[in-house]
Amino acid sequence: MSKIKTVCVYCGSGAGTNPRFIESARDLGKTLAENSIRLVYGGGSVGIMGAVASAVLDHGGSVTGIIPDFLTSKENALKRVQEMIVTPDMHARKRLMFEHSDAFVALPGGIGTLEELVEQLTWQQLGRHSKPVLLANIDGFWEPLLALIAHMRATQFIRPTLSVDILQAERVEDILPRLQAAAASAPEGTAALTPEMARRL
Repeated sequence: MSKIKTVCVYCGSGAGTNPRFIESARDLGKTLAENSIRLVYGGGSVGIMGAVASAVLDHGGSVTGIIPDFLTSKENALKRVQEMIVTPDMHARKRLMFEHSDAFVALPGGIGTLEELVEQLTWQQLGRHSKPVLLANIDGFWEPLLALIAHMRATQFIRPTLSVDILQAERVEDILPRLQAAAASAPEGTAALTPEMARRL
């Protein structure tokens, strides 16, 4: 797989209860900007979502926001991004986020964040792509999910032949190196879904 040029960040439209969540979002945004990596995200200006995008922009980086039209007001679409794509629905949003991104990072978030993350893990498990997927496990936020995945393995609902290849980082400074290492070792030819496959999924 080629060098990572764009990273999709899934994260909450709220700030959460732990100040470290917002701090980590800002630190990640700064890191992406300093490494000339474009952020692809959900398009909002609030919560962790807004923090990561604003940090990228504040440090001279580039941002693509992708938001369904019914959320442009609710999540206060961030108007100063270089590119804002408004989609008719959530399915189109997720497909375009996939197509625009070389890797995926999940910061803390809610059901929407979890749903977007799990979809990418499912596609990866089924061999539809080899783009790196990483959990930013800030202050152990994702530990319950990791325990559930371990339980699924133990009960053989995640079979060895269909393993979940999920990267983890507890510190923001480890995120980009782990994504880059995973991308460098990924097999060629499986980085992207074909348009027909994307429609079917």
